[in-house]
Amino acid sequence: MAWLAFGYFASYIPYVMLLKTLVHGMTQTAGGPVDGMVVLPAAALGQLAVMPLFLLASGWWRYARPEPGAGGGPRGAVSAYRREILAGAAAAVVIGTTTLGFTFPGASVLLVLLLMRGGVLVMSPLMDLARGRHVPRSAWVALGFSLAAVLVALGGVRDHHLTLPAVLCLCGYLAGYTARFDLMSRVAKAGEVGVDRRYFAVEHAVAPLCLVLLLGVGALAGQPGLRAGFTDFLATPTAWAAAGVGVAYEVLFVFGTLIYLDARAFTWCVPANRCASLVSGLVAAYALHHLAGLPLPSGAELLALVMVVAAVLALSAPTLSRRRAAKGRGRRVVFVCGNNTSRSPLAEYIARHEAARGSVRAARFTSAGLTAPTTARRHRARMSPHARAALRDLGVRPLWPSPRRHRARPLTVRLCRGSAAVYCMTGAQRDAVLALAPEATARIHCLDPGGDIPDPSGQPASAHLECARRIRQAVRTRLAHPPGDGGPHSDGARAA
Repeated sequence: MAWLAFGYFASYIPYVMLLKTLVHGMTQTAGGPVDGMVVLPAAALGQLAVMPLFLLASGWWRYARPEPGAGGGPRGAVSAYRREILAGAAAAVVIGTTTLGFTFPGASVLLVLLLMRGGVLVMSPLMDLARGRHVPRSAWVALGFSLAAVLVALGGVRDHHLTLPAVLCLCGYLAGYTARFDLMSRVAKAGEVGVDRRYFAVEHAVAPLCLVLLLGVGALAGQPGLRAGFTDFLATPTAWAAAGVGVAYEVLFVFGTLIYLDARAFTWCVPANRCASLVSGLVAAYALHHLAGLPLPSGAELLALVMVVAAVLALSAPTLSRRRAAKGRGRRVVFVCGNNTSRSPLAEYIARHEAARGSVRAARFTSAGLTAPTTARRHRARMSPHARAALRDLGVRPLWPSPRRHRARPLTVRLCRGSAAVYCMTGAQRDAVLALAPEATARIHCLDPGGDIPDPSGQPASAHLECARRIRQAVRTRLAHPPGDGGPHSDGARAA
């Protein structure tokens, strides 16, 4: 998330600076200020031109396939992608109003940023509550700091002149984000890479195309600025600079969407996104002062920056404290299956991922197999390729240790004795572990008290993915309410 926020911050600066230099007539190619409506068509065409490059280079276009049974032809595709297409239309409104908002006379960079960002910050917890999503305490603290930063900085903005078109533009921006967040919550944002990338690919392809079409309709309806933007302006050298605005927005759109698609609550994601854009606005304001003589940020705006940093620290604190706690306690949890190549390593990596997200208790997670060989580590079996693919589809992509480095590990009496809990995939495996280490009986359980988790070895990738999903649900349930901690899933003499 930190890298995504940094990418959003870095790409927002050239976007804002290039757009403001255009509308103030500060480029060498511009003969004078350019109206925002005139800039919009070239910017939309610039984004539309580079959008396919990212989808092709990343390979994510492959995820944009209709689900089985959706039917063929354009009608079937529209039916399969209906909510993603609507989200793309909402994103088009956001893109257009964002660019247009910076072009109104009397509206400074920081004023526009603060009004737009403040509105989305207020919206985020309401959207989470409406969707029944848990909002952690740290996210509320970060939201409070972010809102305080907006209010403080707003008090320091020198020019608060807003025309009726600017107010309508702001309303359109907030309406677009409301619809987009609602559709995103329904379609994606569940922590599954395949689902999230499918949403991203379709929304990403639809948004700039829909924006060009909407602007084209406005030009045909007689809006003079849009008509000039599609005709005379495109023949000028300044049109290339306006297209560059769209290219810069394409980059920040990628980073921004990936931040929002994080499975955590909007109240966590939105401050990370909004904080990055507010900081970039301050940087752009300083740069425009030195390059074009525009006013410097005020003391209130600098104080707002300090509050933004406080919000980022509030977001980071729970993750850092969980890591410190896990190291300090030394609490180890072992997952056990047969060969330690599919089910138990799946549970190990899923548990690490869930602990990093804060949805389960932190611990030192490892895995082992009842029949794994005791040969040298380099000769032991690797994790199943289908199991590694299932981790990727669930959004579990650890940098270290990589699933590719996993080697099957034999279960030992010492490992059982030194662990806070041992979770087995089947009742028969639990019986075998009890026979191996009877003194650890109270700490040996079935991962899923509702039944055995079958071995997917030798089956297709779909079986491994289904197994991984069941393991993820069992890990979330078990580690949120571990046996002996008052949880509702205590094993009896034998859980199956």
